[in-house]
Amino acid sequence: MAAAKRMLEVKNLHGWYGESHVLHGVNLHVDEGEVVTLLGRNGAGRTSTLRAIMGLIGSRKGSIQVHGTETIGLATHRIARMGIGYCPEERGIFSSLSAEENLMLPPQLAAGGMSVEQIYAMFPNLKERAQSQGTRLSGGEQQMLAVARILRTGAKLLLLDEISEGLAPVIVQKLAEMVTTLRGQGYTIVMVEQNFRFAAPLADRFLVMEHGEVIQEFTQAELPERMERLHEYLGV
Repeated sequence: MAAAKRMLEVKNLHGWYGESHVLHGVNLHVDEGEVVTLLGRNGAGRTSTLRAIMGLIGSRKGSIQVHGTETIGLATHRIARMGIGYCPEERGIFSSLSAEENLMLPPQLAAGGMSVEQIYAMFPNLKERAQSQGTRLSGGEQQMLAVARILRTGAKLLLLDEISEGLAPVIVQKLAEMVTTLRGQGYTIVMVEQNFRFAAPLADRFLVMEHGEVIQEFTQAELPERMERLHEYLGV
């Protein structure tokens, strides 16, 4: 079996919002085709890590390599063009545009993005609501749209921030199926998730964050024996 290729490597990453030092030496790696979940309590630095990878944090230092290329000094639009899609927690759906116009808004960054037909096959709800105003969609439909939008761009590394938060179980199940499908198609996914029941069956590896750094790492196979410690870390 061929050795896995390293898609993302973060070393000694520090990050600030103004004077506030929020990341304190984050170290992590993600291989091609892997699903990795960042776990931790609110304020642990998980979302800030995703934002730092995209260059959306006040300032950062350390090393962030994508396919072996250093990105720490690059502007956000250049980082995105390396094939990274970021789905923020706030979704960013434009109310003045229809669902389909929202879907078509981002530019194509690389070859191999999903066609609109493929996206509608994955998310039939969006096809039905294609002409509806973006903010008239349900919360679940807006979340589907936010994820679908980055699948069109050709991004192969997806950073997904709390995509299951506040959604009905039937929608959460649909998103879980989507993650499984994308993984099967060779996408690499980093998820920040508070909903452990959603994340647990999906990830190859779990990274626990606390106080702006990664303090634990374990695989899907190690999950059963780590559950007690996880409950302590996460307060669940």
